[in-house]
This record gives sequence, C-alpha cells and structure tokens, in this order.
Amino acid sequence: MEKAIIWALAIALFLNIFAFDFMVAHGHSMEPAIQNGAVLVVSRLHFGLRLPWRQGYLIRWRTPRVGEIVVFYTPLGELAVKRIGALVGNDFFLAMGDNSLMSIDSRSYGPVPIGNILGRVVWY
Repeated sequence: MEKAIIWALAIALFLNIFAFDFMVAHGHSMEPAIQNGAVLVVSRLHFGLRLPWRQGYLIRWRTPRVGEIVVFYTPLGELAVKRIGALVGNDFFLAMGDNSLMSIDSRSYGPVPIGNILGRVVWY
C-alpha cells in the first residue's frame, strides 16, 4: 500500500512538472474568453520539452500559432495568460489580451521570447 502511494505521488509530481499544470486565472485581461477565477489546464508539452529550472526549451517540436492562448513569463518576469497576436521572426511573439482595455500585454512590454512560454491552455 505504501509503495502504491509513493508511486502515485511520484507520477503526479512528474506530470505536474513536465506534462500538465492547473492554474487559476487572475484579472480581467482575457475576458470574455477566460473569466477571472477560471481554472486553466495547461499542456506543458505542447510546444516542446522544458526543464523547470531552465529557461527555454530543451527540445522544441512545435512553433506557437497565432490565436493560441499560452501561459508565459513576461519580459518583466511576471506569469501571464494571453493570446498569441503575432509571431515576430522565429523566436518572439506578441502577447495580446482579449480585453484590450484591461490588459497589460506586448503593447506595454514588447515582444516576448518563445522560450518564455510554459505551455498552451488546453481547457478553461
């Protein structure tokens, strides 16, 4: 019984670090698509493999597409949920909030490195 619990916790921890994460949306920048307080399921493996202690991707197998909702670190170091408004070259994107009047996004802090993306929001 103890081994089963340890294995279950190890698998859950592995999935949370490398595959999926659950987050709660804070603020109104993505309304009406994502409401304040909504629980988000984020696929950490959607664009590639990242190590949690390292910035950028170890292996990247997919480039983000315009219109996808992603979780990322802004150039200011804050965690954000925004829609990809445009791709800038191969290494940067413009983050845009759906509610432009309430959103601090690339209009404020500029292009974001694709390596800052933690994952794609797959359910909200």
